[in-house]
Amino acid sequence: MKSGETMLPRARIPYGTWGSSYFPAWQTSPLAEVNIGQFAGEASSRILGIRKVPKDELEYLVIGSTIPWHWKFWTAPLVSSCLGKRLPGYHVEQACATGLQATLVAAGEVQNGACDVVGVVTFDRTSDSPVGVFPERRSYERTVALSDVWDNFGFDPATGNAMITTAGIAARKYRLDRKEVDELAFHRHQQYFAAKESGFLGRFLVPLEVLNVQGRALGTVDEDTGVRRLTLESLRAMRELDNCVTGGTQTHASDGMAMLLVTSPEKARQLSPRPEIDIQFIAKTEVRTLPSLMPEAPTVTVQKLLERTGLTMKDMAVVKNHNPFAVNDAIFAHVMEYDWHNMNNTGCPLVWGHPQGPTLTRVLIEALEEAVDLGGGYVLVFGCAAGDVGIAAILKVSEGR
Repeated sequence: MKSGETMLPRARIPYGTWGSSYFPAWQTSPLAEVNIGQFAGEASSRILGIRKVPKDELEYLVIGSTIPWHWKFWTAPLVSSCLGKRLPGYHVEQACATGLQATLVAAGEVQNGACDVVGVVTFDRTSDSPVGVFPERRSYERTVALSDVWDNFGFDPATGNAMITTAGIAARKYRLDRKEVDELAFHRHQQYFAAKESGFLGRFLVPLEVLNVQGRALGTVDEDTGVRRLTLESLRAMRELDNCVTGGTQTHASDGMAMLLVTSPEKARQLSPRPEIDIQFIAKTEVRTLPSLMPEAPTVTVQKLLERTGLTMKDMAVVKNHNPFAVNDAIFAHVMEYDWHNMNNTGCPLVWGHPQGPTLTRVLIEALEEAVDLGGGYVLVFGCAAGDVGIAAILKVSEGR
């Protein structure tokens, strides 16, 4: 692939037609009590209304989630019914990469000419995640209880290691210094609160009312509940759970949804409140590293992506990632010789939480908003998933006159 080319020349993301809920931490909001698929559909309807996008413009729906929810069998048709528009569509799932992957899948639908306007709705609820029973007829146990969130966070069946262990292993491999990792995490918190106080987050985070099955208000989700201000001294005083990993240098489980549109160039100009802004998909790559080295996977993926495109880190106007551990960013900075102060400028999942499905969708939205503020340029979005997988994509924001 040559520099300047785009892998999906027909696909666009119309600026300003997106939105996200806040991401309240596990068990801290009314989201813990509702069907998250239904909430995501209804919230998408609310966001489209705020953005003045007629629901009749939607032709197709790609949804993404990773945690079982009641009626998940019906996937996109159910979510679209809750949105208020009967649409075909399907479900995408790739652990923490889901939010970015669903967007790329939607771009493929537009690129192949099947649709001109595809809605991407991603969501997950870690709170009260279901516990099921699996009939294991070939085992002496006969039945096995499945706790989807905690089983998978705590155990990679390919290695037997927990996700937190991958951070410790990677930290040892790269000989990271605990002092630097604490300073990095502290800086990430400062970035988040600066973005919040400036009003930046309010441009795309939408307060959403949560209703019970009778339609009565349970409350409003209007904060990234669970995010707290940390001092460098408090971070340094935290007990080390694994090498360079403490409660303050890793993310937390949360709930939420995020949505955006992928369209043709013509529809992007029609639907966007700022039609002069053009958002293109340049390239995407995925890589799998050695087992239990998840925090290094995004870095290896970005290296491959830059090699494929002929671009460099100096070409990137915005760099933003899904970082469940501060270790991820430290490894990236060391290997890429890139100053970690210059990435995740408006917040990141390390601070505002990790509901899995919508995590990278919110990362992408934040990154594109930041690029618009800078007058355009290349946007690098990347992250890790499922023990040892990395995903990365480059988009380009241009502003015409």
